[in-house]
Amino acid sequence: MTRKPHDQFAKQYLEELLAPLGNVETSREISPEIRQVDVWFVPTPSPATAPENLGLLGRMATTACLLEPFRNPPSPAEVLDCQSKLNSVRSEMRRKARRERTSFPETDWPHLWILSPSCSTRLLNGFGARLNQSGNWGDGVYFLPEFLKTGLIAINQLPVTEDTLWLRVLGKRGTQKQAIDELVALPQQNPYRQTILQILANWRITINESDNLSEQDRELLMNLSPAYLKWQEETLEQGKLEGQRQMAENFLRVRFGKLDPELASAIAPMLQLPPQELTRLLFNLEREELLLWFGNLPIQDDTSRQEAVERFLRVRFGELDPELASAIAPMLQLSPQELTPLLITLSREQLLERCSLL
Repeated sequence: MTRKPHDQFAKQYLEELLAPLGNVETSREISPEIRQVDVWFVPTPSPATAPENLGLLGRMATTACLLEPFRNPPSPAEVLDCQSKLNSVRSEMRRKARRERTSFPETDWPHLWILSPSCSTRLLNGFGARLNQSGNWGDGVYFLPEFLKTGLIAINQLPVTEDTLWLRVLGKRGTQKQAIDELVALPQQNPYRQTILQILANWRITINESDNLSEQDRELLMNLSPAYLKWQEETLEQGKLEGQRQMAENFLRVRFGKLDPELASAIAPMLQLPPQELTRLLFNLEREELLLWFGNLPIQDDTSRQEAVERFLRVRFGELDPELASAIAPMLQLSPQELTPLLITLSREQLLERCSLL
């Protein structure tokens, strides 16, 4: 599998946790060479919640920062790429200060946090990364020389305490499993628990629907299962559509950068689909395709319409088998107003039966 599901999850996860503390922007593009910062965060003077509620992550978020989460340990080249992004952002901020004739002191320079499941001795030594001698940050938090404004978080080395919980969820293997078990055990009144359980459940659904799972993917499914089962128990089995609505809103906001009115109006029709099918569509369809089936975007011609139907069926049901393929021609005899409700409400078997009558 590619990094995409983990990248989407990590961005959505960090955005949800940090939003009460300030402004969060995911997939921010930077120039002159177009690249994306995974998470860009700027704290507000009066956050909606105390940073202390997020423990170590909250302390990291007391200053403007870039957060770059990695599913696997980064290579030296990837660390250098992250530092290049930091330098680009700092240059943008310096140019903005000049235009506005304001100061840009060293204390305002943004910080870079690289979140890794582990860090090799070679990587740490190669960048001169050291533990903070003041004792304010603890094990697993390494800092590069002062003016580089960079911290490397070795998640597997973090102490197993409530203070590090929200970062350990982004770890791997036993580190992640332990953290998810702790998350599930949190009291229901915890302000982050339910939303994070939902995000983890969505991640599991996405991984489970993928083909050719690796051993690492299967291990991840096991780690995520307690969160998925608890979320299912507390939300889906109680028949609460609000949980699915929140899922769709979060996915759309993270994937496309914002939830504009057109996308927001398309959410209600989306909720007619089973969660597994909806998750596949949210991950795989582009904005225009989502608006085509759940919004008011028209199809331009018959060829585009056939291609759109084929792709929708392939994504929704995981494949376009011969039976479904043979049903497309009858479907295209229907008007868009007739066809769209059928595609988003009927099961595969119901669609085939309906088309056999056309």
